[in-house]
Formats: sequence, C-alpha cells, structure tokens
Amino acid sequence: MKIFGLFLITALAEIIGCYLPYLWLREGKSVWLLVPAALSLAIFAWLLSLHPAAAGRVYAAYGGVYIFMAILWLWAVDGIRPTTWDLVGSGVALVGMAIIMFAPRSV
Repeated sequence: MKIFGLFLITALAEIIGCYLPYLWLREGKSVWLLVPAALSLAIFAWLLSLHPAAAGRVYAAYGGVYIFMAILWLWAVDGIRPTTWDLVGSGVALVGMAIIMFAPRSV
C-alpha cells in the first residue's frame, strides 16, 4: 500500500506540473503558473527516484496509476463525470500496475 500511495503522490505532482502550463497556454492564465509547474515537475522527478524497484519497472507500473489519477482529475477538476469505460480502463491499468510491481521475482 505504501508503494501505491507513493505512485498516487507522484502522479499528482506530474499532473499538476502539466496542468498549470496548460492553463497558461490554453486558457490565458498567468505566465507565473510556470513557476509552481516547474517546482511540481521537479518534485515529480524526485518522487520517482524514491520508488524501490528498477527504474524501467517503476515507469511501466507508474503509467497505470497515472491513468487512474488522470480520470480522477477529469472528475474532480474538470467536472466531467467519468464514463463506465473510463473507470473500466483505469481499473485495467491498475491491475497492470499491480502485476508489474507485485509479481514474484526470481531476481
């Protein structure tokens, strides 16, 4: 559960770091949003380094959690209720993450 929580925080840092420039570029918000965006992306990179598995495995598994968090963001921030297919897809992605991260390893 600790690893999953770390993935959630990592995904949130990346989404915030990408969403703030989006607000500047697409919605005409202040250019100053780039400052917290850069900080958020730096935190994202640092958080990735805290994961205990090999980098390639972490990046692969992280993708599943990112999909889940992006769907939550769609609902919480954009105000768009996820469809059944959004939820099924993010569930499949989370299952993939769990297989990658928690499968027994011989090495």
